Amino acid sequence: MQTADINQNKKTPVKIKVDFKDSNYATGRRKKSIARVWVKKGSGKIYVNGKEMNQYFKRPVHRLIVVMPLQETNTLNQFDVKCHVKGGGLSGQAGAIIHGISRALVKIDTNLKKSLKKNKFTTRDSRKVERKKYGHKKARRSFQFSKR
Repeated sequence: MQTADINQNKKTPVKIKVDFKDSNYATGRRKKSIARVWVKKGSGKIYVNGKEMNQYFKRPVHRLIVVMPLQETNTLNQFDVKCHVKGGGLSGQAGAIIHGISRALVKIDTNLKKSLKKNKFTTRDSRKVERKKYGHKKARRSFQFSKR
């Protein structure tokens, strides 16, 4: 009886359905994250995986990162953005969203490419985690040497 009461008290997050029919699509990547991004004319709302950006990204640093391409081009309140992100952590996902937004903005208006490219938003950040090697504790860290 108590388990049923507990399950009823939990609120399941409701995914927001947003219509993005006449929008531009782009893919962004960073580390292990892949973001599918749709951008269309609107009021400046950003949705990530069916939630508002403020609900998905709890840390303010990630929110600032996602908005950077729109702030750089002075189009913050002109476009709505819808993203589906998979893989990696939140920092990688935020970087993937930046890449996707900037590529979609370039599709909308090619004049924005100069300012976006200057700040390296259109360039895919290819840095990844280095793999662990055999005979090592981590990627480069070796086991502690014992003299005796």
